Amino acid sequence: MNGDRPEVLVAVNNPDHVEQLVRTAGDLARVRDAGIRIVTVVVKSNTSPVGMFTDETIVREFSGDRRKFLERATETAPEDVPVEGEVVVARSATRGILRAIDDAETEALVIGWQERTSRREAILGTTVDELLERAPCDVYVEHVGRVARTVETVLLPVAGGPHVRPGAAVAKAIAAANDATVVVVSIATPGTGEPTAREAITAASDAVTEASGPSVPVETRVVESADVEEVLVDLADSHDVLVFGATRHGALRRRLVGSIPRRVTERVDRTVILARAAEGPVRRRLSALFGQVRSG
Repeated sequence: MNGDRPEVLVAVNNPDHVEQLVRTAGDLARVRDAGIRIVTVVVKSNTSPVGMFTDETIVREFSGDRRKFLERATETAPEDVPVEGEVVVARSATRGILRAIDDAETEALVIGWQERTSRREAILGTTVDELLERAPCDVYVEHVGRVARTVETVLLPVAGGPHVRPGAAVAKAIAAANDATVVVVSIATPGTGEPTAREAITAASDAVTEASGPSVPVETRVVESADVEEVLVDLADSHDVLVFGATRHGALRRRLVGSIPRRVTERVDRTVILARAAEGPVRRRLSALFGQVRSG
């Protein structure tokens, strides 16, 4: 792919989820004049029989199934967006994806999430949590398995903060690809009040307007309620896609996800995307704590 062209990277491991994730990546890439790079990681653990071989040998001799998988994956990409696939060898899925990000002009990472984890401390899943903490680009986590076949409205709940920008960007990209409307909603709780909710609405609407891509219809709504979760669950029934910006509340590990987006996702049957900005207060603090993983 042209080295001057920005990329949207899609990290995939399950063939069943490729089409859903690549479609979202295609919407983002199209409005950014970017390409798509689909990456799958072969984990070379210390106990693996292939651990004695070089990465190049592993890709050439032992990744046949992965390469076939990537070939099928690239076929699902939109015809008007450049796409390529790559097999990466690393000590962990997280390290492989981070190295792939560092090797190119990656503007955004699209990854999938399912409600399955063997670690009690994991919020979304070990690899997803680590990428939310460490990836140096915008990150979009899509709940796999819930695919909106048609999209008429994209719901964007907002409460302010740096992660509204990538949320607005993907909401606009999806709306532009489907001739849909972005509906921006903010909940005025007793603790925040209507003026604060309207400020969040204005900032988010501006972010949608300023995001790359053609103009899309934008509707706004302020709802007064003490129960944010119930309001969002009820609203989700009337929309096809739900986009959350990562929140800043709660304990450190939960700041990037937030309890409300996670619980709402578990309760609705709509396509849900969590957006996390490349920069912002949370990102800078986490960078200082965790650093960057650059080696395989």
